[in-house]
Amino acid sequence: MIFDRRALLATAAALPAAACAERLPWARPSDELAWLDATATADLIRRKQLSPSEAVEAAIRRAEALNPQLNFLVTPDFDRARARAAVPPSGPFQGVPTLIKDLQDVEGIATRSGSRATARAPIPKATHPNVGALLSAGLISLGKSSTPEYGFLPTTEPLAFGPTRNPWDPTRSSGGSSGGAAVAVAAGVVPIAHASDGGGSIRIPASNCGLFGMKPSRGRMAGDSADADELSVKFAVSRSVRDSAALFAAMEKTDFPGGPVGVVTAPGKRRLRIGWITDNLTGGQPEPEVRAGVEATLRLLQDLGHKVEEARWPFSGREVGDDFRTVWSSYAAGLVQILTKHMPKAPDERVLEPFTLGLARGYADLPAGALEAAGKRLAKAARAYAAMFQTYDVLLTPVLAAPPAPLGYVDGDESADAVWAKLETYAPYTPIQNLAGTPAMSVPLHQTRDGLPVGMHFAAGPAGERTLFELAYELERARPWSRRRPKVSA
Repeated sequence: MIFDRRALLATAAALPAAACAERLPWARPSDELAWLDATATADLIRRKQLSPSEAVEAAIRRAEALNPQLNFLVTPDFDRARARAAVPPSGPFQGVPTLIKDLQDVEGIATRSGSRATARAPIPKATHPNVGALLSAGLISLGKSSTPEYGFLPTTEPLAFGPTRNPWDPTRSSGGSSGGAAVAVAAGVVPIAHASDGGGSIRIPASNCGLFGMKPSRGRMAGDSADADELSVKFAVSRSVRDSAALFAAMEKTDFPGGPVGVVTAPGKRRLRIGWITDNLTGGQPEPEVRAGVEATLRLLQDLGHKVEEARWPFSGREVGDDFRTVWSSYAAGLVQILTKHMPKAPDERVLEPFTLGLARGYADLPAGALEAAGKRLAKAARAYAAMFQTYDVLLTPVLAAPPAPLGYVDGDESADAVWAKLETYAPYTPIQNLAGTPAMSVPLHQTRDGLPVGMHFAAGPAGERTLFELAYELERARPWSRRRPKVSA
């Protein structure tokens, strides 16, 4: 099938302003598709004005052109993508290309987890259920997107594969741990991509790359555990709110307590009580460019009729930060223990990064019972945090305390103590939602004077995704972001 230029332009013109690529120089067939969101691409396919094979082939060409500059693709799976496009799965996003984050297994392709430790790992024979749910929505994976080593850091610069570069400024961090996913979407390679979040790993790269990123409630999505000790949830990053809302409905569990959210399609009518906090967990403030974004967002919320007031953290930030490190370190220690069982000797710095090993060693030095005690204190802090939503409908904070950091600022090749000291002030706002199991989102509402994206972070109480999606639609309509284009892009 030949690309129908007229049909593509007509489809784009029919979309909401926040979801289309109006006034683009439609230079090449691949470019004509690059800035359509997943919903628009799927609509063309349903109307038989575009075939899945054409959509996939165009995305493959974009990936081949941009990956050498941005390094977002760890393991291509192009041949299988072409085969799947020939007989695409049904679903709301039938035939739309995507990427799968390289922390989750996909049958028949290596899972590297951003680490040298996985160089000889066996090829998975089964696909993770969360990935399966995403693919069942009709999406076709082009391969595995980059991540920091085992997802431990809020940047994607693994020693095993090198840095994933931010398309807005290739000298800057893409964020992490879903950095490859965010870069591919922001650069126009694919319209939506699989992601996961254990302490901010959907929201941070969404902020750094100018995307929409929703972190679901604990246990909400297919394949996710509802265990109170589980921090990580899995979902996606996208360029439009409607893409995330539709995929969310396709992937959520129907038996989640309180029932499914369903497809949210429009702003809500209710005016919200919104608390805002800029203090980080140690009492410091974000950099001026980020503070300016918060202040502009507060003015926008007030103009839209919402009630805003300053709030305060209902727990000791220092204690929460220290206890979160204990939990995070326990994951590294567990990883080292597992690898030691399967290797001739315990992994050293030729196998794992110094930061990962340092976390594990730090955990080993803790007194007996430290993890249990930290868990109890964190559970108390999570309950206090959840109780805030008896007063507020939504909480606004920065996603990060600074715009996208220069590459190398947060580095897995440094000691755990050195890196953690930076994380306490750079990325202090996002872990509490993972600890509480509550939803939150990054919305691309601000840019620095140099044009770097700065996301605004909105959180809701337990099972509050509908409130967040409705607010996101309203913000997207009031301050559209889809016309912004990174420096390095399709």
